[in-house]
Amino acid sequence: MEPITRRRFLGWGAAGAATAWVGGPLASRLWAGEGAADDGVARFKARPGKPTKPAQIGLHDLGLAKGKDGVLSVPPGYSPDKPVPLIFMLHGALGRYPGYNLFCQVAAEDGIAVVTPDARNGTWDLVRGGFGPDIAFLERALEYTFDHVAVDPKRIGLAGFSDGASYALSAGLANGDLFTHVMAFSPGFMAPPSRTGKPRIFVSHGRQDEVLPFSGTRDRIIPQLKSWGYDVTFREFDGGHGLDPNLGREAFRWMIK
Repeated sequence: MEPITRRRFLGWGAAGAATAWVGGPLASRLWAGEGAADDGVARFKARPGKPTKPAQIGLHDLGLAKGKDGVLSVPPGYSPDKPVPLIFMLHGALGRYPGYNLFCQVAAEDGIAVVTPDARNGTWDLVRGGFGPDIAFLERALEYTFDHVAVDPKRIGLAGFSDGASYALSAGLANGDLFTHVMAFSPGFMAPPSRTGKPRIFVSHGRQDEVLPFSGTRDRIIPQLKSWGYDVTFREFDGGHGLDPNLGREAFRWMIK
């Protein structure tokens, strides 16, 4: 499949907020993994269990908010007596675009349910200064999903691209007792307010990334994760700031193998 590039998919200036945040006065704290918010603010309470409502096969709106909402993809052949893997996929700085539906389709081929929620503003709140409304909305999205879909508690992933990748790393490490896997496609930074559990981590980044430098991932994020003792898979590739469905497929299969 053709990669979803920055120009095709996210538009020019997609990660400007993340670039400014990483380059600002708090950059050294972020790179060091120091939290930007109180631990409790970034913690999720929702947990998978027996669904109380029927799931709708295919792609449909969450119906949790007007305008900025999100979608849930339930794979064909789903049955509530056979829990499925789940991935929360967080968009980049300009929001959720139709291209993200392609990732839902790719994941569905491997029997994975996917939620792609919307940030409350243009991008995720941590990039703007700290955890807050987006954590609250993600909590609601988790509750909705667990209420409708039987989820395998050993295969729950938090993933993201660009700003969403930075958010997935930060919130994922703080909630490693819920998320067993974290997938970051072209992240800009990470700022977990705490670290709970030991989720496995998949990171990819294009060597010619013109928005969020590849060197930041290679020289800072990956070594820091390894120093904390995480099991890290790192995939670098020739390309710019883009989201490649083939790397998505590799990450999905890495999660469920």
